[in-house]
Amino acid sequence: MKVMTFIKNVLVCLFHNTECLKVVGPAAPLLAVAGEDLVLPCSIQPNTSALDMRVEWFRVDVTDSLVHLYKDQEDKNEGQILSYRGRTALSKEELQKGNASLKLSAVRASDEGAYKCLVEAKSWYDDITVNVIVEVLGTHPVITIEGYDNLGGINLVCESRGWNPKPEVWWLDREGVTLTAEDTETHRDTEGFQVKHSITVYDSGSNRFYCRLQQKHHMTERDIIISGKCEFQHFFTVLVIIDFIFAVVFTVTITCVCQKKGIIFN
Repeated sequence: MKVMTFIKNVLVCLFHNTECLKVVGPAAPLLAVAGEDLVLPCSIQPNTSALDMRVEWFRVDVTDSLVHLYKDQEDKNEGQILSYRGRTALSKEELQKGNASLKLSAVRASDEGAYKCLVEAKSWYDDITVNVIVEVLGTHPVITIEGYDNLGGINLVCESRGWNPKPEVWWLDREGVTLTAEDTETHRDTEGFQVKHSITVYDSGSNRFYCRLQQKHHMTERDIIISGKCEFQHFFTVLVIIDFIFAVVFTVTITCVCQKKGIIFN
C-alpha cells in the first residue's frame, strides 16, 4: 500500500511538474505518561500549508477508529471515538506551516496503540503511522515473608500490579547494592503487568532490604527491616556399622531458632 501511494505521488508530481510532497513523522514509538499531554508529530515536507487540505487522524488497531478529522478548514469530529471527545486539537496556525501534529490531552492507558496521520489534497495524499506507548505507574509494592529455608534464610516476596510497560525489579540491601533474586513472575491482564519478585536473605550484617520497581519516568520502592538473631540449623548424621550385617543411623538435628525482635515494613 505504501509503495503504491509513493508511485502514485511521484507520477502526480511528474505530470504536474511540481515538487513532490511527503508526510513525515517520528521514526520511533512515542513514550507517553498517563495523565500528561502528548503531541503526535506529523508534518508535510517541504513545508506547505495544509489549511485547505484534509487531515485525518485515526487508530489503526480499532474499529470506528476516527480520532480527529479536519476538512474544509474546520474540525469535523461528529464520528470521533467517544473517549477522545474534548481531548484532541489541531492548530490552524501550525497547519499554515504544514504541521498537522495532533495534541492529545490527559493521556490514558487506553490511548496506547498505532495512529495513522493522513494528509490529502486534490491531486496528492500521503500518510504515516505513529506508535504510542503509555507508561502507567503500578501499585506501591507489597513485601511478604513466605517462610524460612533450612539454613536460616528468610524468604521475601515483593508484589505489585497495574504497570505498563513491564517495569524492571530489583532487591537491594541497605547500602544500595543489588541482590540476586531467585525468581521473577510476570503476568499481564486488563489492568497491566503484575510482577512477583522473590529473594532469600541471610544474616550478613544488613537488616534492611528494599524492593524497587522502575520505568523510564516512574520509580517506587518499599523496604523491610528485620531485627533479631537467628541461629542457623546444624545437621549431622552418625553412621554405625556393626559386623557389616546391619547399620544403625543416628540423626541429630538442631533446628533453626529465630528470635525476631521485630519486622518493620516501611
